[in-house]
Order: sequence, then C-alpha cells, then structure tokens
Amino acid sequence: MDLIALAIDFILHIDRYLEAFVVHYGAWVYALLFLIVFVETGVVVMPFLPGDSLLFIVGALAGAGLLQLGIAVPVLLAAAILGDQCNYAIGRAIGPRVFQWESSRFFNRRAFDQAHAFYERYGGITVVLARFMPFIRTFAPFVAGVAAMHRGRFTAYNIGGAVLWVVGISVAGYFFGNLPWVRENLEKIIWGMILIPGLIAIFGAWRAGGSQRSAA
Repeated sequence: MDLIALAIDFILHIDRYLEAFVVHYGAWVYALLFLIVFVETGVVVMPFLPGDSLLFIVGALAGAGLLQLGIAVPVLLAAAILGDQCNYAIGRAIGPRVFQWESSRFFNRRAFDQAHAFYERYGGITVVLARFMPFIRTFAPFVAGVAAMHRGRFTAYNIGGAVLWVVGISVAGYFFGNLPWVRENLEKIIWGMILIPGLIAIFGAWRAGGSQRSAA
C-alpha cells in the first residue's frame, strides 16, 4: 500500500486505527490526538490530516467507553488553539516581508491590501467558520497572520471557534456515533464531512469572485 493509499485509508477508517492504538498503547492515544490536530491546524503544508472526522470518532469512542471525553476534549481544544496560533505566528513572521513587496508579475499588491482590509473587517467570522471546512481551516490562520489581523482579535476568535468545533463535533460523536445506522454508514459520513464543507467553500468563493467582477 503506497503512502497516498495509506493516508486515504487512515482518514476513511480512522475509527479502526484509533481503536487499535488504544488497545496497544492506552493513554498515549491522547498524545496522538494532540499531535494530529496540532499539525493539521498549525502546519500550513499538512491540510490533508483528518479534522472533523477525527473529532466525531473521538466522541464515538468515548461513548463506547474506550476514551475519556473529559480528557480528550481539553487535549483537542489545546491542540486546536495552539495550532492556529502557531500558524498565525508563521504568517505574521512572513507578513512584514510581504508588506514591502510592490506589485509585480507574481504579486498583486492591491489584492493583498484588500485581503488585509477583509481580515480586519470580517476576519473574526472567517476564522470561526474555517474551523468547519477541511483544508481552509489550515490556511485561514496563516492568511490572517500574513494579512496582519490584530493578534488579540485573532486569538479571541481562535478560541471561540475551537470551542465550537471541538466540543460541538466530539459531543455529536459521543451521542450519535454508536448508533447502528451511523456505524453502518460511517465511511459515507466521513466523505460527507470532507466534501460538503469543501463544496460550500468553493461555491462561496465562486460567488464572491462573480460579485467582484460585477463590481469592476
């Protein structure tokens, strides 16, 4: 099995992998959960790691008695908040260099200034909503940092978004993840968690692009 196939299998059958990890390594599973969520949200080149599905499965495993929800949720919250802060800090470190760039063939200064203004005005809700969108949640804090969104404002929305994301999805998994219908259709549900938010984001970007072209 090649690396890509293994990654896809891990994402689609993460419940089996986590169950096996708990059986073999016990409480070390919480360190693994922290690492996965921190890397997915904190390292801009790792957007393919599971997020929503991982939280749902963690809740389901807690509902089955294999994990402690009271431990898993704080660990996941810490990973999500610190991950976004790390990603923001990376973007913030790169940002000052970007601010010095002039318009060129490879850089549109006007577009960057618009992005900066957008994050100052709407960045908060963007940071929160991005939590529920695969891939986008990895890039949103980085872009917020590059666009120099105010650190305190970013941190407040980062924490709020993390609480909604982690608690909301893991608790849903706790109450619904072990229902027979859910267990039988878990792979389809995971695909839905990946594709539906992604399609919504693409449609939103298309609508926004159409509005900008109309305005121009």
